[in-house]
Amino acid sequence: MAVLNLAWKSLLNRRFSALLTIGAIALSVMLLIGVERIRTETRASFANTISGTDLIVGARSGSIQLLLFSVFRIGNATNNITWESYQDIAGHDAVAWTVPISLGDSHRGFRVLGTDHGYFEHYRFGRKQPLTFAQGGRFEDVFDAVLGAEVASELVYRLDQDIAIAHGAGKVTFHQHDDKPFSVVGILAPTGTPVDNTIHVSLEGIEAIHVDWRDGAPMPGTKVSAEQARKRDLSPKAITAFLVGLKSKIATFQLQRKINEYRAEPLLAILPGVALTELWGVMGVAEQMLLVVSVFVVLVGLSGMLVALLTSLNERRREMAVLRSVGARRHHIFALMVSEAVVLTLIGIGIGLALLYILMVAAQPVLQDRFGILIALGPPGAYELGLLSLVLLAGAVVGLIPAYRAYRNSLADGLTIRV
Repeated sequence: MAVLNLAWKSLLNRRFSALLTIGAIALSVMLLIGVERIRTETRASFANTISGTDLIVGARSGSIQLLLFSVFRIGNATNNITWESYQDIAGHDAVAWTVPISLGDSHRGFRVLGTDHGYFEHYRFGRKQPLTFAQGGRFEDVFDAVLGAEVASELVYRLDQDIAIAHGAGKVTFHQHDDKPFSVVGILAPTGTPVDNTIHVSLEGIEAIHVDWRDGAPMPGTKVSAEQARKRDLSPKAITAFLVGLKSKIATFQLQRKINEYRAEPLLAILPGVALTELWGVMGVAEQMLLVVSVFVVLVGLSGMLVALLTSLNERRREMAVLRSVGARRHHIFALMVSEAVVLTLIGIGIGLALLYILMVAAQPVLQDRFGILIALGPPGAYELGLLSLVLLAGAVVGLIPAYRAYRNSLADGLTIRV
C-alpha cells in the first residue's frame, strides 16, 4: 500500500503528462469495448428479432436480402409475390399458419407494414415471446393502424389519432396518401426489435390507399375518397413476403425445396437461422478487422504510456536516488514504476468505460430508430472483463521496461551532477 500511495503522489506531481496518458488509454479502451459491445448486442438483437418461424418466403433474390427487408425492415424487395401464389403455398398440407407482409410505404421515416390478424397471433420474438398491446388492440377497420412502441413514443402519438401514410420508404416523400388517413387503434408493448419502429395496417388498407394509383404514381384525373375505396374490392393483388409456420419440422426442407422450384413464379424460401448464420459469415471479416484495429489502438495508447514513463526517467533519476538514500531498495523502485503503470492503466480503463456508457446512452435511440438494434446498458460481460484484464496486464508488462531501467540505475549515478 505504501508503494501505491507513493506512486499516486508521484503521478499527481506529474499530472499533465499523466492525464495525457490516461486520456490515450481511456479512448483506446472505449473503442475496444465499444466495438465488442456493438458486435455482441447487434448479434443478440438480430437473433431475438424473430423466433418460431420456420420459413420466410419472398421473390427470388438473396437469402440475406430477403431476411433483411422482411424481418429487419432494411432495404427493399426486388419484386412482389402474387396473391394467388401466396394462397397456393399457404394451403399446403404441411403449413400450419402463414403471415403475409406488404412493404413499400412509410410515415415520417417509419416503415409501414401491411399484414393480417395472423401477425399478432403467430409472430414471435426473443424466446418465442408473443406481441402484446400496451394500449388498444389490433386493427379491425380498413383504415385502422397499430403502432410499434418506438413510433408512438418518438412521435408522441395516442389512440384515435389520425396519421397519413406516404408512398415510399424514405424520410422525405413527395406523395402523401393524406386523403385516406388511418386512425391509431393500438400501441404495441416494447420488444427491442424492428417491430417497435413499424406501423402496422391491414392488407386491405394498403390496397385502399393505392386504388387510384398505377405504377407507383397517382392516376391523372382520378380521385377516390376513403368512403369510395371502402366499397371496392380490396383483396390484395400482391404481397412482399410471408412468414410460414409448419405443422412438423420434418417437412421444412421438403417444403423449402418445393417453393424454390415453384413454377408459377420465381420464389425463394429461407430458414431464418441459416440466413442469420450467412449474415454473420459476411460480417465476420469486418468484425475481426474492427477488433484488430481496436487492439492496435490499445497498443498505441500503452505505447504512449511507455514513452511517457521512459521520458520521465532521466528527469526522475535524482528522485530515485533520494529514495534509495532514505532506505528504499532496488525492488522498491522497481515496484514503484510498475505500480505507476498499473494505476495509469486502471484509471484509463475506468474513464474509458464511463465514456463508453455515456456514448451508448446517446447513441441508443439513434441505433434503435435507424437500424432497429437495441444496445443493452448492462455491466461488462465475461468476455469484455477478459479484454479489460488483458489491457491491465499489458499495462503492467509495459511498466516492466521503465521499472527495469530504474532498477539498474545506481545510487551514485543518480546523485552525479551531469554538466
